[in-house]
Amino acid sequence: MSNANSARWLNEIHWDDQGLVPVIAQEASTGDVLMFAWMNRDALQRTAETGEAIYWSRSRRKLWHKGEESGHVQKVHEIRIDCDNDVVLLKVEQIGGIACHTGRHSCFFQRYLSAGSWEAVDPVLKDPKDIYK
Repeated sequence: MSNANSARWLNEIHWDDQGLVPVIAQEASTGDVLMFAWMNRDALQRTAETGEAIYWSRSRRKLWHKGEESGHVQKVHEIRIDCDNDVVLLKVEQIGGIACHTGRHSCFFQRYLSAGSWEAVDPVLKDPKDIYK
């Protein structure tokens, strides 16, 4: 991908005032929403170039290659943007089946109960202590 071509498609993204765009990772095969994260321009460009999800960690203030510690890489099948060009959707293959740092398939494992509380409804597939050394 040439620099001029890459700049053009990246310029179409409506970055926020911190230079970030929200990103939803969706499992390509099931449609499950796996996680929400942020990307800066460099992260989105590297994701497109490598075919693996690379995010911007707001807490660590650095690029974060999903799976760099856990091995649970996200292979990107498709990159989409919404109608306002201000949200990115990644359709991914979640290597190892675990997207969440809690050891679950998805970060969206808590369901609201009408009693006004939250319930964890998805199982822990692998103990985080065994994922992150």
